[in-house]
Amino acid sequence: MSSIADRLAGIQTRIAEAAARSGRAPDAVKLVLVTKTVEAERVREAIRAGQVDLGENKVQEGRAKAAELADAAVRWSMIGHLQTNKAKEVLTFADEIQSLDRLSLAVALEKELQKQGRSMDVLVQVNTSGEASKFGLTPQATAGFLKELKAFDSLRPRGFMTLAAFTPDADVVRACFQRLREVRDRAVQDAPGGAQMQALSMGMSGDFELAIEEGATIVRVGSAVFGARPTSDAHYWPGVAGTHAPKP
Repeated sequence: MSSIADRLAGIQTRIAEAAARSGRAPDAVKLVLVTKTVEAERVREAIRAGQVDLGENKVQEGRAKAAELADAAVRWSMIGHLQTNKAKEVLTFADEIQSLDRLSLAVALEKELQKQGRSMDVLVQVNTSGEASKFGLTPQATAGFLKELKAFDSLRPRGFMTLAAFTPDADVVRACFQRLREVRDRAVQDAPGGAQMQALSMGMSGDFELAIEEGATIVRVGSAVFGARPTSDAHYWPGVAGTHAPKP
């Protein structure tokens, strides 16, 4: 069986090849390695292989894992749905939040960040598939939300995140990524501070190459490196049948 380091290298090669197909350099795409349900020592194998950016879906799991790996020079992204009452806890380990999807969460994060005297990069989550099981703003609501974020001094919007439709139909998946790119392009042109919002976090283990071809600057990959998880995807995306979901 191939090692975590081998599989990680294979993913990085595929990222580079997809970037080349889209006319970009390999380093134009950042890999966030998703560590949900993965033991800290297995994550450490990926860190030893050079992986720096890690992502977690659940605050409690992320906090515990970050504590176990506190000696490692890594950056943690919160990529899962974030409850407002978890704002203080997530700030104990996350270096950025990719799932900002509502004003109440922005208020809670701003309050805690102001107390700590610091700021944080955030990505706005957009529901580009229209599926009821997905969190995120509608594409149409994004412009108004960005205007509201101007009132928050401690939040630095850097771009957008989405989960594509859970379907094997590549055309449907690709359309979700195209929709997020269109949201980003409008924001860059029209939103206050739009020039700082270039990031597109989209694409997981089953579809990251399509995402890169459509402009992803961040991909979130986990099971392609660590293998199948013991916990179903429905645990992380309520209402979604894990057997049909592209794995992050």
